[in-house]
Amino acid sequence: MAHLPQVKIPATYIRGGTSKGVFFRLQDLPERCQVPGEARDKLFMRVIGSPDPYSAHIDGMGGATSSTSKCVILSKSSQPEHDVDYLYGQVSIDKAFVDWSGNCGNLSTAAGAFAIHAGLVDPARIPENGTCVVRIWQANIQKTIIAHVPVTDGQVQETGDFELDGVTFPAAEIVLEFLDPSDDGEDGGSMFPTGNLVDDLEVPGIGSFKATMITAGIPTVFVNAEDIGYRGTELREDINGDPAQLARFEQIRIAGALRMGLIKTAEEAATRQHTPKIAFVSPPKDYRTSSGKAVKAGEVDLLVRALSMGKLHHAMMGTCAVAIGTAAAIPGTLVNLAAGGGEREAVRFGHPSGTLRVGAQAKMVDGQWTVTKAVMSRSARVLMEGWVRVPAESF
Repeated sequence: MAHLPQVKIPATYIRGGTSKGVFFRLQDLPERCQVPGEARDKLFMRVIGSPDPYSAHIDGMGGATSSTSKCVILSKSSQPEHDVDYLYGQVSIDKAFVDWSGNCGNLSTAAGAFAIHAGLVDPARIPENGTCVVRIWQANIQKTIIAHVPVTDGQVQETGDFELDGVTFPAAEIVLEFLDPSDDGEDGGSMFPTGNLVDDLEVPGIGSFKATMITAGIPTVFVNAEDIGYRGTELREDINGDPAQLARFEQIRIAGALRMGLIKTAEEAATRQHTPKIAFVSPPKDYRTSSGKAVKAGEVDLLVRALSMGKLHHAMMGTCAVAIGTAAAIPGTLVNLAAGGGEREAVRFGHPSGTLRVGAQAKMVDGQWTVTKAVMSRSARVLMEGWVRVPAESF
């Protein structure tokens, strides 16, 4: 039996925020993978090591979590006044599926840095020392992200003293601006698809819950922790080892997706695992993070726990942080009420790995809430670069 050799594809493995993924330049992909379709999806699944019934990703670059099962494509931008187009694929761990329905806010940080590393930003725009403003077109959701990337001696500065909870070592700070994140680009719809700041969400077979359903950064369904039997201080091990609770969260997520108009039938949720997110909020409480660090109630405005790809996230997704900041800025949402109510332009929230501050500028326009931008700081670091190898017959 003849065996085809492995294919070598230029790639860079990068941590961005509390996620990491395999980054490609569009021009470096095999020709049939340079366009959307089955070949590209199969390539990315094989790169990551999915689908894996062992949920270990031993035979791939993934880490068997939603935070580490990611691929990114960057190219020179097709949009005026932008440097790069950034396309993100969330690879399912145990299913043959790549979800292209949303963005990764954490890897948006790495997209700005990689754009410079990969030679996709005009050299004339890169200072010898200072900050390079990288204008990113987020192709999944048709939105603009501005990354303020530090540069030293003409190269991306990756080391520094900026500490990000959920990341073990300090690095250089990258400030991200998410411009006009009020909808996901699918239909240009309202930031609140139901028209309400708070709804009674009926979940068949489970019950009714107060919910804030918002599309800002990423579509997100927020519920109160106490309404679903939690305190808001939970860590991954408190939830991810309980299949019954995970199934209940998925039913709430599906009900929210239907009310938000993201899917037409419950069955469609299986092909849209990345969005919407489901999160639960509570007023501040003392708790210990997954690393054992003590967080005092007085250090945060509220607590938030969020699920990604069916599991409680170890920290917080960047796009969900945008949704949190936006909802917190709008009086009357569950997020805003958990933070104490009133008007605010920034919140610091507690998550399983620590705390995070996010700012958002929201205002009422023609009777509807809109947000002009959300801002937060992350960091990014190249972990490895060279080639990723995949069996030729796999895609």
